[in-house]
Amino acid sequence: MHTTFFLIGFFAFLLAMIVFGSVMSRRHRGDGDSFLLGGRGVPVFLTIGTTVATMVGTGSSMGAVGFGYNNGWGGALYGIGGAIGILLLAWWFAPMRRLRFMTMSEELSYYVGGSRLVRNVVAVLIYVASIGWLGAHILGGGMYLSWIAGIDLGLAKVIVAIGFGLYCVIGGYMAVVWTDTVQAVLLFLGFIAMAVFALVDIGGFSHLGDNMSPGAAESWFGVAQLGLVPALSLAVVVGVGVLATPSYRQRIYSAQSVSSVRYSFLFTGVLYLAFSIIPAIVGMAAHTLAPDLENSNYAFPYLATQVLPMGLGMLVLIAGLSATMSSASSDALAGVAIMMRDLWVMVTGHVPAPEKVVLFSRFALIVTIGLALAFALMTDNVITYITTMIATVMSGLFVCGMLGRFWDRYNWQGAIATLVAASITSLIVSSSAAMKAFWGNPSIPAVVVAVLVGVTVTLMTPRSRVTRQQALALLDEERARMEMPTARP
Repeated sequence: MHTTFFLIGFFAFLLAMIVFGSVMSRRHRGDGDSFLLGGRGVPVFLTIGTTVATMVGTGSSMGAVGFGYNNGWGGALYGIGGAIGILLLAWWFAPMRRLRFMTMSEELSYYVGGSRLVRNVVAVLIYVASIGWLGAHILGGGMYLSWIAGIDLGLAKVIVAIGFGLYCVIGGYMAVVWTDTVQAVLLFLGFIAMAVFALVDIGGFSHLGDNMSPGAAESWFGVAQLGLVPALSLAVVVGVGVLATPSYRQRIYSAQSVSSVRYSFLFTGVLYLAFSIIPAIVGMAAHTLAPDLENSNYAFPYLATQVLPMGLGMLVLIAGLSATMSSASSDALAGVAIMMRDLWVMVTGHVPAPEKVVLFSRFALIVTIGLALAFALMTDNVITYITTMIATVMSGLFVCGMLGRFWDRYNWQGAIATLVAASITSLIVSSSAAMKAFWGNPSIPAVVVAVLVGVTVTLMTPRSRVTRQQALALLDEERARMEMPTARP
């Protein structure tokens, strides 16, 4: 594929998305609630579209396909973990929509009596996690663009960051969900078309395992090659990531109702579960055609250029690239919501003036994307980056959410202990080659230790004196000062 032709098409598509997002969001960026949460009225089809786009983004197009290239049917584990995660999110956390939280740190502090300490610590962790996810998408998109267009990887990452940053800054949350929806349709259909064309090109299913080890090509989910525990760990870490990722919580807080977000997540989960096998097929087909790719993360763009007709191939590549930016834009907005709602209060002691929330949010977007770009410039492996970041930062958030949601006795001391225990365990496992080889990634030991420590510390310390109703009232009162100028002190 001619690189100049591709770049012209990519920039034209990007310009179209910026204009489209700006037009579709023009009625939803007048105040902070609209700019960051779409006015809490996002309909079902847009919630499905933006959730699918986030899930079929960097992780599937770069990470899962590349994992399938190296580990055969193991490439399906990413999708299975993600599907289970989104289905559990629908079941357990969709009801949180009725409490009108704005950020995940609000939700977690609500579980432990509205603790300011927990809220501040969680806000910092979630902001770091948002930057981590955002960096992963910039990394994936940059590698994608660099490989296709033949440009420097660092320059490609910068182009990707500026590309999605523009429509985020201009249109806010509604621009993101509308562009997500368009890109999700293109990428989803493109993935299916690529799998079909690839199977035809290699001569059918019987040739998917050519040039691969029997353990990768013939065992269920590549378990014979990966090992049972590492294979399970990969699915777990992706599921934990979905259950603790702020951008998925933002879908809950911004939806029209509990039923609308629950239906959206159920639809997305079933769809993504069926889809999970496709990245494995695409990765294995790429391995059959080119077993010596320099970097397995390039398997997706390689196959798109080799098996699809030129016009369709370019459309799929552009959609795949824009989907990584679409996923990034969701995490950028989630990070900025944390910055405006929680970090601002933590530093200044009061909420930002309502008439300045949108302006400050735009500046915060630039800062957040800049930080994520800086991290993305320091690595070049998508799956390793994602799994290490999730296990270290998000395992504790996941356990806090689960214990808080289902155990009224849980208190702020237990929450802090949970967060510390998860991060320390993850770092210990990550620093030991033997432990890392056994577990695959630190997610399972981090979660188990965090549960044990959180429960033990909670039982050893006093019960919270603030009821959940009182905690919710405090959060509502503070949020009202941010939304209504006349109520500001």
